[in-house]
This record gives sequence, structure tokens and C-alpha cells, in this order.
Amino acid sequence: MKSNPSRRHFLEASAVAVAGALFAPKKLFGAPALIRNLGKPNSLINGVQVGVITYSYRDMPDQSADATLKYILDSGVSAIELMGGPAESFAGAPKNTVDMRALSPLMRKRRENQTLTTDEQKTLTEAEAQLKAYRTELANWRQSVPMTKFEQLRKMYSQAGVTIYGFKPDAFGMQSSDADIDYGMRAAKALGANQVTLEHPANDAHTLKLGTMAQKHGIRVGYHGHEQQTPTFWDTALAQSPGNAMNFDLGHYIAAGQPDPLGLIRQKHDRIASMHIKDRQTPANGKGNLPWGQGDTPLTEVLGLMRSQKYKFPATIELEYKVPQGSTSVAEVGKCLEFCRKILS
Repeated sequence: MKSNPSRRHFLEASAVAVAGALFAPKKLFGAPALIRNLGKPNSLINGVQVGVITYSYRDMPDQSADATLKYILDSGVSAIELMGGPAESFAGAPKNTVDMRALSPLMRKRRENQTLTTDEQKTLTEAEAQLKAYRTELANWRQSVPMTKFEQLRKMYSQAGVTIYGFKPDAFGMQSSDADIDYGMRAAKALGANQVTLEHPANDAHTLKLGTMAQKHGIRVGYHGHEQQTPTFWDTALAQSPGNAMNFDLGHYIAAGQPDPLGLIRQKHDRIASMHIKDRQTPANGKGNLPWGQGDTPLTEVLGLMRSQKYKFPATIELEYKVPQGSTSVAEVGKCLEFCRKILS
């Protein structure tokens, strides 16, 4: 038999094993575990938990919790950082009628001080008014939704073999009320997550508030960064509270031109809640976001360090390179996982 059997051979072998377990004597103590774990994903590789942020499936047409679970399973992943959308829609959140895909380019154009046409300005103004009304409706819903719906989602994912370690709803930003933040942390706990994540707000008062509230909930806040990441980027937040932590992005760190990511990880590994992994180029090579193995990000070295040092924070696949024609984000996440598996095996 080949050292890497095909999926068909694996399933055939599993079927034989289960059949044997079912008809074997009752003293076959391993049988229940074998049956229980049949067909479940396992992306814990030699002690390193490889996960995925469900943002990676953003181009898929169905963003429901059930469809998202199928994407995760089809990618072979067993642990996730869950975006707010699938969880909140599952729990009955009001639907946002604003087309965010159409709105985002206009907001970016304004942010970059580009001139908007009269029609674009009208579209943007109307959409933002609708969005403001929706956010009010959503905030009211968040204060009344029972946590049992999130517990139900946790159970559904857990039974399929998927653990939720992180939760990223739009509830922790500068515009969020204390009630929004409290809701987000309670929902994260109900989902089984040990951390919530958000973009670093670049506001010391806000990180102090979040860290203090996180401590009360027995959870951590992981602050994400892009090309503004430096070795000292998180220092103030980390000093403010043990509830504050890093949602380190390895690929963006390389694209920012930072020279020693392994040194940063060694120094601050105990304050890293989770780490996003992708393959980006250095500034000298264009900062591209490329299929894994084609960029400059030291994925082999970093994953090897995690394995040798037995670091327990997850390495979270974030799919940001362009999905090749004929493929899907689900298939590409699977390829990224196999890239990690080859390194860690």
C-alpha cells in the first residue's frame, strides 16, 4: 500500500474497520471512539493546531452557518476563527439589506480622497443612512438574543468535529457600546471560543476597556494588524491587561518589511492568542499575496518553531490570494492545509 492512500482507499479502509468494530466482541474498547471520529476532520498536526478564519470563504454564495460548516469540513479543517455573519444569522439576527460589496468600493474611494460622481455620492449617502438604521436594529437584537442559539451552533459544529477557538463579530469597534462588547464576549463564550478578534483600534482607551471587559468574561482579545505591524505594535495593549493579546498576521508582517518574525514569536508567544498565516512578498519583491510556496513568508520556519517549542496558539489559514480559475476558496484552503501538513509531518 502507498504511504499516502487516496481518499477512496481511506474511506474503504475505514468502512472495513467500522464493520469489524460493529461485529467484533464487546471487549474491543476502541470501537466507540473509532465510530465517533469516522469522517471528522483533523488539522491538529504534530501538536500544531492549523485552523482557518471563515473570512476565507467570503466569495462563496451561501454564507449561512450550515453552508460554512460544509466548507470547513470539505477543506479538512477541525478548528476555526468564526466571522460574525454565519453565527449571528443562525441566531436570528436581522438581515442587512445594504449591498456591502457595492458600498465598499465607494467608501474606499472616499477614504482615499478620490472624487465621487454625483450618482456615487447619492448612492453612498442613501446606503449609509440605511446602514445606520440597520446597526440600530442589530444592536437592539443583540441585547435580547438568547445565548442558547450560540450554544446550539457550538454543538452542531462540535458534533461535526470542528472547534471554534475565535469569534470575530462586528461588536468591538470604536463605535460599539459597552452592551455590544458584552454581547460579543458572551456569544464567544457560548460558542466555546477562548478569544475574540478585531482590527487593532489604535486607541489606548479602547484597548484598555476591551482588555478589562475580557478579563471579567475569562476570555482574551486578539488584536489583528496589517502592514502597520512592528515588534512594538501591541506593547501598550499587552501592558494594559492580561485580557489583551495578539492576533498576529505573519504574512502582513513580512509585507511590512519586518525582518525577524521568528524573534517576535519567540519573545511574545505567550501573548499570541492566534496567528494568521498567508504567503506574502517583502516590499522589495512587490508585497504580493501569492499561492503558498511562491512568496517570501517563512512558513516552514515558523510552523517548525511552533512544533518544536510546542506553542499552543493556532496557526489560522487566511486565504487572500486570488482563487485560480476553475478552483474554489474551499479547494484552495484545502491546498493551504496540505502545505502545512507537509511541513509539520
